[in-house]
Amino acid sequence: MRVVIAEDNALLREGLVLLLTSVGHEVVAVAGTGPEVLPALLEHRPDAAVLDVRMPPGFRDEGLRAALEARERIPGLPVLVLSQHVEESYAAELLADGASGLGYLLKDRVGRVDEFLYALERVAAGGTALDPEVVTELLTRREDSPLDSLTPREREVPALMAEGHDNATIAKTLVVTERAVHEHIGNVFLELGLPPSDSGHRRVLAVLAHLNNA
Repeated sequence: MRVVIAEDNALLREGLVLLLTSVGHEVVAVAGTGPEVLPALLEHRPDAAVLDVRMPPGFRDEGLRAALEARERIPGLPVLVLSQHVEESYAAELLADGASGLGYLLKDRVGRVDEFLYALERVAAGGTALDPEVVTELLTRREDSPLDSLTPREREVPALMAEGHDNATIAKTLVVTERAVHEHIGNVFLELGLPPSDSGHRRVLAVLAHLNNA
């Protein structure tokens, strides 16, 4: 996998380079400031980009802006955004045009190497990878949500779906059968008033669309 990394913290940036190259990926470019990001992405057109949200010179949302513009100019460019804290508005903006090939992780997740690599591979393949803390914020930000009528177990299902997990992984996480997961998903979509969709990426898009409009 060819990867572009944009991160102003030199220690984390070099750590990401070392991690990715050690498992066989190729880091084709690195960027340490916001203005460097878009040119690197347009030049190399990587299989995936790992971008910090806040970068010099303003330390506001330079990385996010670059990611959004790059995806306009390279449709479908897989982007995994890293953030120091949960920033709900950034997550919502990133996901506003659909979640295909997008991820939003907290930087602490990078230290969990297997989780980080799995998330990057999922994003590069066109899937979704949302940090559990980001999903929690999205799921709990609205009072009187239709999610309130779900059972505690059913409320766990949309969170795992929004993180991008398939039925088999959800079943393993919840220690239930895949049939039970299928039934839970049906109940979730019924309560949310969404069309039934128990396969592939469409269900993630449906859940996120509901959460973004909640």
